[in-house]
Amino acid sequence: MKIAIVYDVPYPWHVGGIEAMHYNAAVELAKKHEVHFFTTKWPGMKSDFVHKKVHYHAVHSTDQEKIYRHGRRSIREAFFFNSAVMKLFEHDFDVVITDYFPMLHLPLVRLYCKTKGAKLMIGVSEYWGPDYWKKYLGGQLWPAASAFSASALRGADAYVVISSSTKENMVSAGIHEKKIHVFAPVVNKNDFRAALRRKVKRSSTIIFSGRLIKEKRLDRWLDVLKKVNGSISANGIIIGSGPEKDKIMERIKHLKLGNNVKVLDFYKDKRDFYHAARSSSLILNMSEREGLSIICLEGAALGVPVLIPDYSPIPKEVREMCVVADENHIAEAAIKIIRSKDPKSFIRNKKNLDRYYVSEVNAFYSAFFRSIGAKARR
Repeated sequence: MKIAIVYDVPYPWHVGGIEAMHYNAAVELAKKHEVHFFTTKWPGMKSDFVHKKVHYHAVHSTDQEKIYRHGRRSIREAFFFNSAVMKLFEHDFDVVITDYFPMLHLPLVRLYCKTKGAKLMIGVSEYWGPDYWKKYLGGQLWPAASAFSASALRGADAYVVISSSTKENMVSAGIHEKKIHVFAPVVNKNDFRAALRRKVKRSSTIIFSGRLIKEKRLDRWLDVLKKVNGSISANGIIIGSGPEKDKIMERIKHLKLGNNVKVLDFYKDKRDFYHAARSSSLILNMSEREGLSIICLEGAALGVPVLIPDYSPIPKEVREMCVVADENHIAEAAIKIIRSKDPKSFIRNKKNLDRYYVSEVNAFYSAFFRSIGAKARR
C-alpha cells in the first residue's frame, strides 16, 4: 500500500522516544509498502530525499530552539507544520498515520482523508484531558485548548496507543474501545544483542537520558544524587538536550555537584548510550510526565536496574519491570542498588518487553490494516 506518516519532529534529527517509534515504524513498513514521511525540515536535512526506503518530504525549517518556547512546544511552530500537511494533497495515499501531537494539524489531515478516501490512523502516546490542560496552560486559555484537542482527536478510523493506561484514558474520554489498539515498536532486539556482547565494567554511576524539559524533574534527580553522595561516592550522567539545560547547570552548581555530574548531548550512535548505561549502576527516571519511557525499556533490555518514584505515570506494563520507591526514599533505594553485587535481580517481568519489539511492526500493521478495511487502490 501507499502510506503517509505525518509527524512534525523527525528522528534522528531530533531525538526522543515518540520520534524513534515513528522512525522505527516507517523503516519497517517501507520493507513491504511505499512509505512517505511528511515532517519539518531540520538542520542537515534536504527538502525531499529517500532514507532507508522511506520518502521524506520536509517543509518549513525549524530547529531545537524554535520548536520549544518558554519550556513548552511552540504553538507557532505547530501552525507552520500545516505547510507540510498541505503537501499531502499532492499525493494519493491508502492510509495516513499521524500523531495526536501537535494537534493543530489534525483537522487538515482529517480533511485530506475525507477528500481522498484514505483511512486515518492517529497515534496517541498521552491523552490530555481537561485536568492536564488546566495544569499545563492555566489562566483563560486551557478550556479552549482542551475543547479543541478533544474535538481534533475524534473522527479517525482507528487509534494506536503506546500503553494500556493511555487506552483507558481515551475510553474514559469517549473513544470507542474497539477502535483502540495498543502497540509501541521501540525495542530493537538486534541492537541489544550486539550491546550485550560488549564487555563493560560497572561503576557507581546514576544515569538519565531524555529531553531536558521541566516535566522530567531533573531538579529532583539532582537532589537524589546529592543525598546518595551523603552516604557513598557516586557520579551522575545526564544525556540529552532541551530548554531546561541552563537551569540544570545552575542547579548542579548550587548543589556543588560539579565534580560529580556530567551533562552530555545525545550520543550520535545509540551503541555509545547502551555502553554508558551498562557501565552505570542504575537508570533513574524522576519524570512526572511519561507516556511510555523508552529509557526504562532500554534499561530492562540491557540488564540495568531502573528506579522510578511512586508518583511516576509510567504505564503498568513498564512499571512492573522497574524498582518503584516512595519519593522520600529514592536515595536509599539507589544506594541499595549501587551496593548490590547482583544488579539484574532488580529487573522484574522482563517478558513484558515482548510487546515493544520493532520486528513486530509489519505483522501488527498487516492485521491492523485488515481490521480497518484499508486496501491498496493502485
